[in-house]
Amino acid sequence: MERARSFLQSPTYDNVITVLSIDGGGIRGIIPGTILSCLESELQRLDGEEVRIADYFDVIAGTSTGGLVTAMLTAPNENGRPLFAAKDINDFYLKHCPKIFPQDSSIPIFGGAAETIRSLVGPKYDGKYFRSLLKETLGELRLSQTLTNVVIPTFDIKRLQPTIFSSYEVRKNSSLDALLSDICTGTSAAPTYLPAHTFETKDSNGQAIREFNLIDGAMAANNPTLVAMNEVSKDINSGSSFSVTKRTYGRCLIVSLGTGTPKADDKYNAVEAAKWGVLGWLSSHHSTPLVDIFTQASSDLVDFYLSTLLQALDSETHYLRIQDDTLAEKVSSVDIATDENLNELVKVGEALLKKPVTRVNLETGLQEPCHDDVTNEVAIKRVAEILSRERKTRGEDRKAI
Repeated sequence: MERARSFLQSPTYDNVITVLSIDGGGIRGIIPGTILSCLESELQRLDGEEVRIADYFDVIAGTSTGGLVTAMLTAPNENGRPLFAAKDINDFYLKHCPKIFPQDSSIPIFGGAAETIRSLVGPKYDGKYFRSLLKETLGELRLSQTLTNVVIPTFDIKRLQPTIFSSYEVRKNSSLDALLSDICTGTSAAPTYLPAHTFETKDSNGQAIREFNLIDGAMAANNPTLVAMNEVSKDINSGSSFSVTKRTYGRCLIVSLGTGTPKADDKYNAVEAAKWGVLGWLSSHHSTPLVDIFTQASSDLVDFYLSTLLQALDSETHYLRIQDDTLAEKVSSVDIATDENLNELVKVGEALLKKPVTRVNLETGLQEPCHDDVTNEVAIKRVAEILSRERKTRGEDRKAI
């Protein structure tokens, strides 16, 4: 454990701001679900069985499937406690993903042709089960009711700009106080996979305040860490000129969880892509290349930028990124929701805990082990120690910053 302290340290510049970020990735949300279960289990070992992830983080951010996990961790039940424990996330995915992404029995016969034809006439899935599930699970709960601050990016296709559902912003702008079920539906509406989602927020008299026309937040920020940090920074610097300095970043403990990416050279190549027209870019093998490229670029560039910034601010030891960039093609899919593939994702998450902590090489852009003898599981235990100590310092009735 001592070795872990050399690269993952508790901020000492003023009081600690704790940030959790969860990438998008469809069914691959099982991977961060496994990591979060490990973290919550360790927190319970330190502080008791009743504690939950939301008790420890000042802000939890999530895009697409990460937005759904964020809502699950922070939405209150009738007793004012989180609807879901972290250990229940994977059970939720294993139970419902086959119904959200039903596998078409015609695919093995006709191969990619059926998917290509379907992409021409509408989204691959109708989203009816998903919308119904979210309404049943989250009910009438709204953004303003979450148990800690949340940040969930979406993209408004009518306005052609990102719309960020943020606990910080909703205090100033009631038009953002949407139902969590609508927010989760919108941030998960990946183009070609699920339908775009439209809804309105209304005032106390039932009059429409604002219309939203949303698609997947991954189109703007598949890795929402920087979006979350921007919201924290604006809140800290409210009333003063905005600046990105150690005043903000030096106080943060940032845990960023990826949902996995394909192994290099395993999914696409230029020889193949050079032959693609519109249809090729929309459907190749079991995926949508354009969506894969947008989401992958977003995640990697955020990690690269944040690592560079934190190094410049001498705060890189306050940042833990857990990501697996060695997924096989089928496992890297966002929607192959067979029992076999879903259970394989559970194994990927468990194996990732045993792998060394990595950090992006600022020269090559590649993830490299930073300490061969320090695993992600050891790092998660170190995070739990920091979070537990911070919570006890604030008192159990902690208030999110």
